[in-house]
Amino acid sequence: MKNLFMYAHGGSGNHGCEAIVRSTLGLFRDEDNLHITLISKTPEEDRIYGIDQLCTVIPEQIPYPRCTPSFLSAYLRLKLKNDYVPLDKLNYKKAFDNIRRGDIALSIGGDNYCYADAHCYTMMHDMLLQRGAKTVLWGCSIEPEILKQPAFAKDIARYSLITARESISYEALRNVNPNTVLLRDPAFTLEYPAAALPAGFLDGNMVGINLSPMAIEKETVPGLVIENYQKVIDYILAETNMGIALIPHVVWQAGDDRRPLQQLYQKYKHTERVLLIEDQNCMQLKGIISRCRFFIGARTHATIAAYSTGVPTLVVGYSVKARGIARDLFGTEEGYVLPVQTVTRQDDVLKKFKWIAHNENLIKKQLICQIPQFTKRALEAKDYVGRLL
Repeated sequence: MKNLFMYAHGGSGNHGCEAIVRSTLGLFRDEDNLHITLISKTPEEDRIYGIDQLCTVIPEQIPYPRCTPSFLSAYLRLKLKNDYVPLDKLNYKKAFDNIRRGDIALSIGGDNYCYADAHCYTMMHDMLLQRGAKTVLWGCSIEPEILKQPAFAKDIARYSLITARESISYEALRNVNPNTVLLRDPAFTLEYPAAALPAGFLDGNMVGINLSPMAIEKETVPGLVIENYQKVIDYILAETNMGIALIPHVVWQAGDDRRPLQQLYQKYKHTERVLLIEDQNCMQLKGIISRCRFFIGARTHATIAAYSTGVPTLVVGYSVKARGIARDLFGTEEGYVLPVQTVTRQDDVLKKFKWIAHNENLIKKQLICQIPQFTKRALEAKDYVGRLL
């Protein structure tokens, strides 16, 4: 039996993380001689959304016993040398001790290296390599500036395989690690059921709207992003016959999309044309997004759900992944991505949405042309991993 481990997974309350897990499992579903384990920061979330029915799920961290030589040694390193790494490693030890020489370990966080706690991923990578695993940075994006930091460049150079999901990251990564290939985010292959549409949902004539606290945190003027979304909703209600579906894609306590979306819903629910979609798994959410006419989204995997089902989409983005994916789909990100850091007027999002709506048919044609190729390239990731098994 061969073993594949997925790690650096924050939990399925982020339905983008869930989508990566589900679509990755789908890639390998026909491999009878392969056992897949998900190492999860929050396995209780994965149980809520049924991931434990698809693969083995184990907790990423388990507190290490204090009255042991290993703990005392690590504690002394912290006190005497201010080195916290040995102590941190102990909490991951039980999970990572399941990994043996020759096993495959996929770092599935996507853009984990772009965040403030990225050093913990270097630490986990150390532990995996010490155990003889072959490591893969899976479906990733990375800001090119990060690779100018020697510690991260050195770490990324050690992966046996890197699958970049868009060309901006690919160009940067291949200069550091020649084992980098340009594929696509596995979530482009995510299957979805026929949507159970809520009452009041106008099938094929809704504007799906997603907004995240993370996008709001990057706004240049407090309150400006919400004001922009309100301008869009005002326009849709006054000038079109379309309805609006407010769709959360992350429900983590620290970054719950429902907070800003609930704020919008309370303002407009009296119109009876604005719906707040309840939390559900990523496949069900993709099913709902697929029945929208247009989509405006901040969360990457909410926009991937829209792109991959042919829905013209405006991305209110804040990172390289939004720009890179749009550039690869359309040849440019201009018109398709509005970096939230560049929003300076109350009608910036509305102007971009009007452009998307005006070019609806051309955008649909481009998606019909491109998505089969994106899906094909995402599926090919399985072959690259297979060469390591």
